[in-house]
This record gives sequence, C-alpha cells and structure tokens, in this order.
Amino acid sequence: MKRLSSPPRTFFILASLAGLITYQPAQADPSKYPQFAQQSPPENVIFISVDELATEIHAGKKPIIIDVRTEEEYREVHILGSVSAPLEEFNAYLQSIPNDRLVILY
Repeated sequence: MKRLSSPPRTFFILASLAGLITYQPAQADPSKYPQFAQQSPPENVIFISVDELATEIHAGKKPIIIDVRTEEEYREVHILGSVSAPLEEFNAYLQSIPNDRLVILY
C-alpha cells in the first residue's frame, strides 16, 4: 500500500519555517526618548538575564513587569501581563510600585 504525504502537515511545516526566516523582533527606538539614552541606572538596580527571570518565575515569584517604552511601542507588541509606564511618565508610577516584589523594567 502506498503511503501519501499529508499536505496540511507539509504546509504547516513550510509555513512555520518561512515564519522563522522572516521573523523580525520588535526593536525599541532610542531616538524616541534621547533624554534617557545616556543615563545610568541607580546603584540599587541590578540587571538580570531572561534565564534568571525564568528561574525566578519557576520558583513561584510573581514579578511586576513594566514596559517603559512609548505607548505606541507598547501597542505594537508587549509581554503578556506587563503594564505600560513610558519613561517620560515613569516618575508618576514610582509611588504605585510595591517594594516587596521583583520589578522588571524593559
């Protein structure tokens, strides 16, 4: 008996590969906020990798994820569950950020 290839499966694989080839990640545009581009973070701010963040989440921690890009960039694409607090307005958000949880800014 001759086995026929499944066209939908083949199409799905080819479409997935095409998506990987043409995928362009969203890039923040620093020209939209040049006043912040050269600032250094405060001393109590540490940088962690995505892997470290994943470890924290798997350990049961629930970080607050804050997107500091422009509203337009946030509307284009953002991390599910994140909140928008553009850098230009960030000082207004500082009072509402709890200090007993991990806070991720991106």
